[in-house]
Amino acid sequence: MAAPAYALIATDLDGTLLRGDDTVSDRTRAALARAAAAGARHIVVTGRPAPRVKALLDGLGGSDGLAVCAQGAQLYDAVNDRLVWSLTLERELAEQALGKIEAEIGQVYAAVDQDGVHGRTLIEPQYLMPHPTLPAVRVDRRADLWAEPISKVLLRHPELSDDELAAVARAAVGPLASVTMSGPGTVELQPFGVTKATGLSLAAERIGVGAADTVAFGDMPNDVPMFGWAAHGVAMANAHPELKAVAAEVTSSNEDDGVAAVLERLYGREPVS
Repeated sequence: MAAPAYALIATDLDGTLLRGDDTVSDRTRAALARAAAAGARHIVVTGRPAPRVKALLDGLGGSDGLAVCAQGAQLYDAVNDRLVWSLTLERELAEQALGKIEAEIGQVYAAVDQDGVHGRTLIEPQYLMPHPTLPAVRVDRRADLWAEPISKVLLRHPELSDDELAAVARAAVGPLASVTMSGPGTVELQPFGVTKATGLSLAAERIGVGAADTVAFGDMPNDVPMFGWAAHGVAMANAHPELKAVAAEVTSSNEDDGVAAVLERLYGREPVS
């Protein structure tokens, strides 16, 4: 059998592999299965924490049950429901970073993803979840956010756009944390230096695949480092302009099976049974 076009397929979830209703189309499942039959591996690379991906990995063709989660801070083994490794954001650094941001723009509303395979998403009273389908627990005060170790902090501002909030946060926090934007209403603080690229590179090394053999798919600025690492970066039609600017190509939207369209070109197409 000839070697596959790329040995590793790395896909973001929201806005990329998933449709707006959090489902994966039959066409996309078939394309992933065809790629797997050709010898390619598939790893999900997402901002979602580990507890929010297990159900989504079930039934994905070509998936080994591995997912890079929390913007690169976790490598999750869904088959055994365990974290292979994880990094946490220290409470003191998170509080300092929030303080510096609020000194510049006033009050922000915060949430956190707790570390671990059973970690919860905790939100302040005025924080609005950007994905209403994702479960969250509302707490009474900010101090309650730090009850357990966290992988990241999520931020919202009552007036600033995501781009504006991300720019202010980057300038304010410096080396205290890394700042990224992973979707509408989703500006995040994570351990400094952690990105999807750092997480994906470690995951790829674990399965014996390199950057030169990787094709990556995404839609938001948090996917920029991953595109810089992979040999070929594919942005969705619905992607943020910042990601499109560094993509090797732009496919159709997540609602129009953009991932499947590229995989069918690379690995061939079979009818959905």
